[in-house]
Amino acid sequence: MKFCGYRPKGGVTASKERLFKAGNMATVREVKEKIVGDYKTHGTDTGSSQVQIALLTQRINELTEHFKVHSKDNHSRRGLLKMVSRRRKLLDYLRSRDINEYHEIIKKLGLRR
Repeated sequence: MKFCGYRPKGGVTASKERLFKAGNMATVREVKEKIVGDYKTHGTDTGSSQVQIALLTQRINELTEHFKVHSKDNHSRRGLLKMVSRRRKLLDYLRSRDINEYHEIIKKLGLRR
């Protein structure tokens, strides 16, 4: 298949490929599986609020590191702001449903509030 400039949504970007080809670092899939394993609420859980918040936090941290090098990347900054907003909404939902779980995930992830 010839590359025509289109990259599927959610695909591995070139910068992530370079990052994970460093040798001793884990792949994107391994990192995601580890996060899901750490935050799942039951055996087959992959989409609970806790897992989604943890995955968004990991992606937000990656993008924050990206902006230390590429400070003028405003297109990615917009995506970062959308992710932060989505995480905030999930945290608000979790706080309204189960305050103890909310405090636990805040402490685990090291988030403020």
